[in-house]
Order: sequence, then structure tokens, then C-alpha cells
Amino acid sequence: MLVFTDDAFVRHVTPPGHAERMERMAAVEQGLSGLQIERRRCPTGAETDLLRCHPASYLARIRAAAPSEGWAQLDPDTFMSPGSLEAALRAVGGICAAVDAVVTGKAKTAFVAGRPPGHHAERDIAMGFCLFGTVAIGARRALDHHGLKRVAIVDFDVHHGNGTQDLMWDEGRCLFISSHQMPLYPGTGKPEERGANGQVMNLPLRSGSGGKEMRALYERVVFPALEAWGPELLLISAGFDAHADDPLAGLEWQAEDYAWLTRHLCEFAGGRVVSSLEGGYDLDALAASVAAHVGVLEERGR
Repeated sequence: MLVFTDDAFVRHVTPPGHAERMERMAAVEQGLSGLQIERRRCPTGAETDLLRCHPASYLARIRAAAPSEGWAQLDPDTFMSPGSLEAALRAVGGICAAVDAVVTGKAKTAFVAGRPPGHHAERDIAMGFCLFGTVAIGARRALDHHGLKRVAIVDFDVHHGNGTQDLMWDEGRCLFISSHQMPLYPGTGKPEERGANGQVMNLPLRSGSGGKEMRALYERVVFPALEAWGPELLLISAGFDAHADDPLAGLEWQAEDYAWLTRHLCEFAGGRVVSSLEGGYDLDALAASVAAHVGVLEERGR
């Protein structure tokens, strides 16, 4: 399997005390250690790919906001440092390169170990640590550049992927499924939010529900929906902040829950899976969860 990453991701520097900090990359590297992976450097995301999800006016606004020193604050949680724009663009380039590799058969599975995350970024709003809708951009590349007819995105981050939902709302070729704790930031993700074509599925979970309730929900609802959809490619927004040790939420999952979930998700789309890092803010839990998730992707990608 392929892992796309880049030194630029540690140059996205957030203020002291911020949860989405550059030390996360060292934890990811710890999780990847010992796995049989092929590393690739993330290219810079192309304007064409960005424009599939974000208007030119938004891209210009983000570029103009990039500071030459210190930080620019885009919302209460979202900051840019001098290295943030390159990092966000390489996260986009990484997901597109991963999609290219898997769709063309150069790899069966791929993981993009990048930051900042992307699933909260809406069409023209940066929020929730996110600048660009990374996974949504990857889905649109699969559909528009490679001509796939059906793709699916599964977002198991503890927070609802409001940005991905916004970007995929009118996209009838993409099934978007989000499981998330509710109530919790950003406050979206109710079951009645169904998308313009009924292709959005929001599955709230209660705080403290644990891995057992998650497994039952996926077996009862998610796996049958994926089977019925028949995606040609499955993309994963891999947030690991549902872990019991994470400071931002309370779903109480364990690393083995991520391994179980990944193993089952790899049964769809002929095993063609592209995963991209989203949340996960306890460093030890992040390392263990990445090891569990990517370990399964590596096994299935042989």
C-alpha cells in the first residue's frame, strides 16, 4: 500500500495549546512504524482540483490570509501560520495522487497522512481547523477526472463532516455517510439532513456509547447501504478522536474498533480504498489508532 505524506505538514504551526498541533505527525509516524508501506511525497494540489469544490474567490481569500509571520485567525478554532497554505495544498495533492494510484490500479489501498484536516471546510468557509475539503476534492477527482460513476465517503471522525456534506450535497454520484457524536461541534449531522439526491446519511451516536454500539450501527445500517450503492472507490475520512482517551469527545472507542471497522470497509469497492487523516488529538491514542487502521489497509493492499 501507499502512504502519502510530506515534511510540509509539520510546518503548519498552530498557537500553543491548540489541539491540532504539529506533534500529531510524530504520533502518526509512530503508528506507521513497522508497517510494510511505500511512501510517496504529496504533490501540491492543482488549481483544477481545488476549483471542483471551492470557488476562486474563496481560494484567493485563503491565499491572502496566509501570514508572513505569526498567525492569522480565520475563526475561533482555525489558524494559519506561514507554512499552513503549503501544508493544506499538499494535503489536497496527496488525496488526489492517492486517488489516481488506486483508481489506475497502481495500488489497492492508500493513506494520506497529512494536516490540516479537511472535513469541516465548506464551499467558502474555513472552520474547525480545516481550510480545504480534502476528501471531497478527492471524490470529485475520481468522478470528474477518472470518470467513475459511483463513489462513497465514510467519515468516522467523532465530529460531523459538515464540510464534506456541504460540498457533496448536490453530488448524486457520491454516497456520503457520517457517524459522529451528537450533540457536539459543529452541531450539524441530523438524520434528516439527506442531501439533494437522498445520498447523505447521518448517523448520530450518543456520548459514552462505545465501540459495541458503533459496530451494531455499522452492521445494521452502513454496510447494507454501501452494498446497495456499489461504489467503485471508497474514501475514508479517518478521524481518530472517537477514541476513549481523546480530550475533545466521548464516544469511548478503542484502537481495535478502528481495526474492525477498517477491515469491514475494505470489503467494499473491490477493496479500492483511499483514507485520509482527519482528527485525533491524544497523541498515544492517535498512534495506536493509526497503527490499527493502516495495519489493516496494508494487509488488504498486498
